[in-house]
Amino acid sequence: MLWPLASLLTAVLATLLAGWLVDQILQRLATRHPDSPVWESLRRCRIPLQLSLLTAILLASPFLRRVFPSQDGVVRHTALLALIASLGWLTVRVLTAALEAVFARYQTVTEDASRIQRVETQLGLVRRVGSAVIWVVTVGALLLTYDAMRTVGASLLASAGLIGIVAGIAAQSALGNFFAGLQIAFSDTVRIGDTVVLEGQQGTVEEITLSYLVLRLWDYRRLVVPVSYFVSKPFENWTRRDPGLLAWVLLHLDHRTPIDALRAELERFLATTDLWDGQEWSLTVTDTTPSTIVVRAMMTARDPDAAATLKLATREHLLAHLGTHHPESLPRIRTT
Repeated sequence: MLWPLASLLTAVLATLLAGWLVDQILQRLATRHPDSPVWESLRRCRIPLQLSLLTAILLASPFLRRVFPSQDGVVRHTALLALIASLGWLTVRVLTAALEAVFARYQTVTEDASRIQRVETQLGLVRRVGSAVIWVVTVGALLLTYDAMRTVGASLLASAGLIGIVAGIAAQSALGNFFAGLQIAFSDTVRIGDTVVLEGQQGTVEEITLSYLVLRLWDYRRLVVPVSYFVSKPFENWTRRDPGLLAWVLLHLDHRTPIDALRAELERFLATTDLWDGQEWSLTVTDTTPSTIVVRAMMTARDPDAAATLKLATREHLLAHLGTHHPESLPRIRTT
């Protein structure tokens, strides 16, 4: 038994040495090329690479035959299954590392946030689809190693049409969401990081998969919506082309309100806050009632979060200013 044990120990040491050498090479490449993140991402492939090398060495060496002479076929078949599974795992890791490197590289060549969000969404779905395809192929390769699966292969192919029809009917919703996810990724209707309004709920797109989309609402709740919703029903996307947004505030004031003075105060306030993007602003009287006038203040902000904060700050400031300098402008009920 000394020779088989020595062979096993040699195979394990060779696998560990090969994994260590590959990791060192990738680490040095990552140090020399810090602007290329693919080398650092490939270091996560060390474990599946070592498993693939170990099972390949065991299959190529006479170790299994000598240690398990009576069950050599079963043991070798198990090692073959492990080799196929580890190769599938390695391929998924390599694909993930390559897509992460592509996205990191794209972030360095453009500063357009909308394009970065679009590419992030597309690459995320490509990664999920590619990983699913790789695992399906891996499972198929695992099944084909069994003689029984080869025997029934012809009948399975002959009935593939009927099975496909039945599966299509049974999985109609899942397939609809699958193709809707692909359509969303490449039609640029909604992306990760977009602010959308869905049936009165405002939220930020946090995750897009092939079956559902996750919205982070203003109170940090998560709204999970099927992706097919976004290709069949209307919704508001506040940041599809430009994250800038027009914020507005309505004030019900007394008829004696000095509009010019209030307009000048709004201009002064906007010049002192970083929430305003410096593009547009206005203050106008939009309506009158027997007891009040309706004043609308509008101003632009760089994104929806800044717009919401700017609305609150503007309303508080204008009301405080009127209460201090023009208290007669606040609405009141007249009895005479």
